[in-house]
Amino acid sequence: MAADFRRKEQLAELTDRIVDSYRDIGTINHLGHCPLPSTSAVVEILHDLKEILYPGYRRRQNLHLGNVTYFVGDLVDGLHDKLTQQIARALRYDYDMTEHADCDRQTLEDFEAAGQEHAITFLESLPEVRSLLATDVQAAFDGDPAARNLDEIIFCYPGLQAVTVHRLAHQLYRQGVPLIPRIMSEWSHGQTGIDIHPGAKLGPSFFIDHGTGVVIGETCDIAANVKIYQGVTLGALSFAKDGEGRLVRGTKRHPTIEEGVVIYANATILGGDTVIGKNSVIGASVSLTKSVPPSTVVTIEKPSLRFREAS
Repeated sequence: MAADFRRKEQLAELTDRIVDSYRDIGTINHLGHCPLPSTSAVVEILHDLKEILYPGYRRRQNLHLGNVTYFVGDLVDGLHDKLTQQIARALRYDYDMTEHADCDRQTLEDFEAAGQEHAITFLESLPEVRSLLATDVQAAFDGDPAARNLDEIIFCYPGLQAVTVHRLAHQLYRQGVPLIPRIMSEWSHGQTGIDIHPGAKLGPSFFIDHGTGVVIGETCDIAANVKIYQGVTLGALSFAKDGEGRLVRGTKRHPTIEEGVVIYANATILGGDTVIGKNSVIGASVSLTKSVPPSTVVTIEKPSLRFREAS
């Protein structure tokens, strides 16, 4: 009994020290009356969106033209409400951060009208997003001899899953919605091992084969019919700083990939001024920090291998 009492006292003391750290280290806690967007709610939104984008493949099967209108209508109605709430939370948070305002003076209702407008604009984009995704699915089938049919790609390919979430997140990013696009992209990163910043611009017929370890930075601009393999990094050089030592933001930091380029596994292409010309091929493990003319094949020299008998 005495040991149990001492343990409870120890845990109570620990709790007090943890709470004291919330006062002392205020940069990594969010306490108060301003609810942030919910990661679980955003993920639920993504699952609902995938049901609309790829009907019949996931949670609800046995769909046909006789019942799909009701099914999609119900999803769209629910998504309108969910998106409105989560976007309103994100807008309120962004206002408080940029204006250094007291969140108690701005209620969630003050941002719901703007959240609703963003939600409608986003939902209106879904037919266009589906058109783009159809080109991505076809590009995967055309680019991978192991693919037996389009259904296999939709069910199984992590590259398509990452691109699907990216096209949704990028639409919200273009609309200026804070936080939520990044929540979407980082959830997708955790699911697929493919890291695409929501700001990156992806043209149609984009295919990531295998995909694990791919990194595509915020200011990348990728044209149509580009194919990349696992481990490819489209990144930035060292970041410029201003006179006060702070990172310079809002500049082009990541490469431009023109139409028809193929980039093989583990290649690294860095820098905002780096342009990979149309129809070029970048070989495996190549590292580039300068531009490549169109229709150029870039490879590293073949390594010299040494063979010896095992001891």
